[in-house]
Amino acid sequence: VQLQASGGGLVQAGGSLRLSCAASGRSFRTARMGWFRQTPGEEREFVAAIRWSGDNTYYADSVKGRFTISRDNGKNTVYLQMNSLKPEDTALYYCAADTVFRVPVTTWRSYDSWGQGTLVTVSS
Repeated sequence: VQLQASGGGLVQAGGSLRLSCAASGRSFRTARMGWFRQTPGEEREFVAAIRWSGDNTYYADSVKGRFTISRDNGKNTVYLQMNSLKPEDTALYYCAADTVFRVPVTTWRSYDSWGQGTLVTVSS
C-alpha cells in the first residue's frame, strides 16, 4: 500500500483540521489504518486507528473526544478529523497501514506502510 497524507497546516488553538490519507493498492480495503504523530527527538506516537470495516476504532487518551478517524473504502482514503486543537497537538502526522494485522494497534512497529507526513501546527 502506498500512502499520501495531506491536510496539515497552521491553526489557532481551539480550531479544527481534517487530515486525509489517500492510498493506492488493493490491500487498502482490508488493511487496518492508523494515524501517528511525531515531534523532534520523540518517538512516533499513536493517535488513532480503524479496522478495515470501519466498525472498530481506537484512540489515544490524549485525543479521545476531540479527534475522529474514519475511512471511505470506495475512495481508498482515511481521514482524521481534529477538533478543539491544542498547542500540544503540534507535530508531523503520519498515516500508516497494517496489512498483516499485527498487535498491538497502538505501536508504530505494527504497521508496514507509511505516508510521508503532514505538518500540523497549533498556535496558542
